[in-house]
This record gives sequence, structure tokens and C-alpha cells, in this order.
Amino acid sequence: MYYRGRMEAAERRRIPLHSRILIGLVAGAAVGGTVNALLGSDSPQLKFVIDQISDPIGQLFLRLLLLLVVPLVFSSLMLGVAGLGDLRRIGRIGVKSLIYTIVISAISVVIGLTLANTIRPGERVDPALRDQLAERYSSDAQKRVQSATAGTETTDAPMMKVVKTVVPTNLFYSVGRETPDMLGLMFFTLFFGIAITLVPADKTVTLIALLEGIFETVQAGIQIIMRLAPYAVFCLLFSMTGRFGFGLLVSLGWFVVTVLLGLAIHMFGVYSASVYFLSRINPIEFFRRIKTAMITAFSTSSSNATLPTALRVSEENLGVPREINSFVLTVGATANQNGTALYEGVTVLFLAQLAGVDLSMGQQLMVVYLAILGGVGTAGVPSGSIPFIILVLAQIGVNPALIAIILGIDRILDMCRTVLNVVGDITIATYVARSEGYELMKEIPEPPEVDL
Repeated sequence: MYYRGRMEAAERRRIPLHSRILIGLVAGAAVGGTVNALLGSDSPQLKFVIDQISDPIGQLFLRLLLLLVVPLVFSSLMLGVAGLGDLRRIGRIGVKSLIYTIVISAISVVIGLTLANTIRPGERVDPALRDQLAERYSSDAQKRVQSATAGTETTDAPMMKVVKTVVPTNLFYSVGRETPDMLGLMFFTLFFGIAITLVPADKTVTLIALLEGIFETVQAGIQIIMRLAPYAVFCLLFSMTGRFGFGLLVSLGWFVVTVLLGLAIHMFGVYSASVYFLSRINPIEFFRRIKTAMITAFSTSSSNATLPTALRVSEENLGVPREINSFVLTVGATANQNGTALYEGVTVLFLAQLAGVDLSMGQQLMVVYLAILGGVGTAGVPSGSIPFIILVLAQIGVNPALIAIILGIDRILDMCRTVLNVVGDITIATYVARSEGYELMKEIPEPPEVDL
């Protein structure tokens, strides 16, 4: 009894995971920024620490999480579709999610463009600074432009492009690439899951048991990986601020303020209204219960890498049923990117203003349309929106190489918009669950603290 009492007391004193991640995040940013200010970004010692220690540890954590994304998406989405059972219910939930995504994404882009037109951050940047940044990141920008535009010259009609993008001919090739084709994987999984619902239950019981085993095993693996999270987050933030310092944020302050203001309005205005009126949840309680997912999204800059945490938080802390979580959150990690859509709209207008290109109302409406589509098709990985922005810039007559201006600060803004993306996914899940008649947060007075 004595030893058990001591163990329980130790457990109560242990700092929760989300608090340790937050401590690592703040400490990494502070230490990296301080070292950059003292030694300078060109310091050989600082470069050695970043290249040989902090970057490898941070990337190890990210790659381990992303390593499990494919089996997680495959098992969770298929179980979610199979668990819904009725094809009409699957279609109903899918339509609700799609309409919600389009409407909320459109609102996010309009917020971004309104702020960009009001603040006009591109006209507030010193031309000398603009040229300096363009020169500093020109080589990286050129690689991004070449990568983004490779293979865009095609004779396929628009609808044929959609078919080839969404429907893979070889699933193993699609998921075996460095950046897996998540749209192709989700199409196959949805199709296969629907097929499972058409087969008698006694014929698929072994398959369902196998999928449940894969899902639980992946979840166990993620819990092991998350033990590294506080230290990996420290390293990721140290590398970022160590390389660029805080001076770059100050230099492009108006652009940063415009993006962060748009994200804040959407997060605490639009999402709060949604969860209050549609999901019937107190917004303050909502954000309190999902803080672990928000911190994980900020630290990893990846909706895909945050998916395991979002699935657990939504089910355990909000009471969203697993079958709805598995369907909505898994699809949303790739197909619902409100923060990315807002960021893309602001960035396109910012760079157009910087280049002296005055976009007409028609061109801005086209940016809205393209940003909504880009939010759906953008990869849920760090800096996944950069290729899309390059293509939009080329379409409206702005030099794509200007993307070099924002490459240095893209990571910190990527971290912020990923939080909005993940919260948007959870918001959809609560709306769909409530609209399907589920009572959220029932008998869950306090979110459980999972200490890994």
C-alpha cells in the first residue's frame, strides 16, 4: 500500500505530455533565437549543432510519425466506413463534410484577402530588404519553382486531370513515394470500405479483426514515438530560430501580422461560432479539451503527423464516436485545409503587391476559387502549400521566383496555419456527430491526461 501510494503521488506530480511539449517548444525557440543573436546565423558552431544534432533529432521524430500515417489512414478510414455500415449514411456524412469544408474554406480565404487588401503588407516592405531576401533564398526558390512546375504541361482535359489525381492505378506506387499520394490512398480505402459494407458480416469478420489489430498496433507505436515529442519539438524550434533568428519575423512584420490576424479571426471567430451554434459546445471548453492536438500541430507543422493525436483527443475528450472520427478526421487531414487556404490567399496578394501587380476583382475571385481547391488538394506535410502558391503566381502573371521572399518565415507560419487546419478537422467531426444525433462530451467532465 505504501509503495502504491508513492507511485500514485508521483503520477500526479508528473507534468502532462501537452505541457512538456509546450515547454520544449518555448525553450527551443528561445535558445535558438538567443544563440543566433549571440553567434550569428553563419557561425560554424551553430551550423554544426543544427546539422548534426537538432535537425536529425527533429526529423527523426517527424519521419517516425509520418512512417505510421499510411497504415493509420488505411486502417482507421476503412474501419470508419465499415463501421458506418449503411451506404446512405456514408453518403450523408460525406456530403455534410464536403459542404462544411467548402463553406468554411471560402470564408477563410475571404478573410485573408480582405485583410491583405486592407493592410496591404506588400507595399510596406523596404525594397532593399525585398532584394536582399530574394537573393538569399533565390537558389531554394528556383528548386521549388522547378519542382512545382514539373509535369504541369499536359494535354489532359481538366476533368481527366482530376481523375488521374484522385484515382490511382497502382496503390503501392502511390503510397511508396517519398511523399505518399494521400488522395489516392483515401480513394482506394473509401472504395474498399464501401465494398466491405456490401459483403455479409460473417465473411468479413476476419478482415475487420485484422484492421482493428493494425489500428491498435499503430496507436501503440505512436504512443512510443510521442515520448520523444518534447525533446524533438525543442530541436525543431531550435533549428528554425537558430537559422533565421527573430529578425526575419520583424523584417516581414506586416505580412506576418496579416497572416496571424487572419488565422486568429478564423480560429476564434468562425470556429467558435461553428462549435457554439452547430455543435452546441462551449468554445472555451472546446479549445481547452483539444489543446494537446493544437500543440502537436504547431510543433510538427503537419496535419498528417498530428492525425493520431487528433483522433485520440476528439474521441476521448470530446466524445465523438470512433467511426465518425475515423472517416472525417482521416479525410480532413488532406482534404480540409482552411488555414492553408487563408495563407495561400494572403501570400498571393502580398507577393502581387510586392511586384506592383494590381489584381482585379475577377482575378481575386479566381484566387479565392483556386485557394479553396488548393486547400483540398494540398499535402498535409510541412510547407505543402508552397508548390500551389507558385502555380497560382504563374497563372496571375507574377514572377514565381518571388516565393523566395517568404521562404525564410514560411516554417513558423506553417506551424500556425497547421493548427487551424487540425482544429478545422475536429470542428467538422463535432458538427457531423451532433447532426447525426450524438451527444458530445457526455459523462466526460474532464479531459483525461495521457502521460506517455
